[in-house]
Amino acid sequence: MDLEQVRPDEGSRKKRKRVGRGRASGHGKTSTRGHNGQGQRSGEARRFGFEGGQTPLFRRLPKIHNFDSVPGRDWVVINVDALNVLPANTEVNPESLVGHGVIRRHNDSLRVLGNGELKVAVKISAHHFSQGAIDKIQAAGGSYEVIQPAAPTRNPKNR
Repeated sequence: MDLEQVRPDEGSRKKRKRVGRGRASGHGKTSTRGHNGQGQRSGEARRFGFEGGQTPLFRRLPKIHNFDSVPGRDWVVINVDALNVLPANTEVNPESLVGHGVIRRHNDSLRVLGNGELKVAVKISAHHFSQGAIDKIQAAGGSYEVIQPAAPTRNPKNR
């Protein structure tokens, strides 16, 4: 096969439409623009969303602010070394941590991370544990329990 025998595939190349070249071409007179109307003249360009003078869709719909916002969780984070101030063999949950002064506030998202050393055995309940925290709690002779968070409530403003 030589280079001069190479041809493009059938139908892959298409000639451009030549308009305004007389009646016999099939695209003469109005040059495929129709008769009267907005698209008849040169320089015709409609803006994005234009619907022929009708109120466009983006103006017909109401303004819904924060429509795509997803409610996040506000995590309270503690490390296992903060549990050393507690007495041994105590049952720990988010409310008792506030009572002991380990954390200042509590919500439905307590996360225990594995930074530091744990020297006391505790039974702790939280919403999330890192793998390092689980290993250190079990190595100290304690146990852990994962609490399921409460179901999120709907905000009446975002209906």
